[in-house]
Amino acid sequence: MTIDSPIAPDSSTAPAPAAPSAPADAPILEARALTKQYRMPGEIVDAVRGVSLAVLPGEFVALMGPSGSGKSTLLQLLGGLDRPTAGDVFLEGEAISRLSDDQATRLRRERTGFVFQSFNLVPLLNVVENVGLPFTIAGLDPRHGELAGRVRDAIELVDLTGKERHRPDQLSAGEQQRVAVARAIVTRPALLFADEPTGNLDFTTGIDILEALWRTCVDRGQTIVLVTHDAKAAAYADRVFVVGDGRIRDEIVLGRREDHAAGPLIARLAQLGL
Repeated sequence: MTIDSPIAPDSSTAPAPAAPSAPADAPILEARALTKQYRMPGEIVDAVRGVSLAVLPGEFVALMGPSGSGKSTLLQLLGGLDRPTAGDVFLEGEAISRLSDDQATRLRRERTGFVFQSFNLVPLLNVVENVGLPFTIAGLDPRHGELAGRVRDAIELVDLTGKERHRPDQLSAGEQQRVAVARAIVTRPALLFADEPTGNLDFTTGIDILEALWRTCVDRGQTIVLVTHDAKAAAYADRVFVVGDGRIRDEIVLGRREDHAAGPLIARLAQLGL
């Protein structure tokens, strides 16, 4: 059964309101009564059902659930890639769900970064060029000055120093995903969204990616929202929202810790019957 079209409210063409200054402990990301429905032949499907949540600056949060639970749809709404049928998403106090398409695109480009299961690298570009691509697209030259420093810094953070001139076909799958992480953080986004970033990788390589994401959070204060079906990946998070049937079924607080063993999270999930 195929999805025909999402039900979404009309886009606003009003100028984007200025984001209010927020106190340091205010949420950087907030969802309020978020709902997403899709029309399918003969029925309406509720992919996300009245979800409310908040993410604080510098937090590592995981949305965990099985395939079809609504977690990826929820991430798309939180990241401004899709519009809710009802409810609002606020990024740094600004209601991104009410912006026009152009305004939402600009906000995503300037304030968020995305890492997906597929690496989406440009085959003809080397590591430096792929990492600097967000600047190039914006009409800036990432080869000189501060921007070149940012590119070097991002490459160093994901442990790819020495492979700057390699093209994607000269890198392993894990190295390609690390390039994708570096590209997502090079603009220093307020929020980094990662949708199953280890899904195409073996266990050891997946751990390397999770460690790279962890370092961006701990060393740089990067706020991360990770979507995963894997408890071992979710165990890197400070908090885990368990998603099922389009709802938040539970919130599990793990806290900031150096040990990312999944045992405590798996035990808690077992207590919940999940």
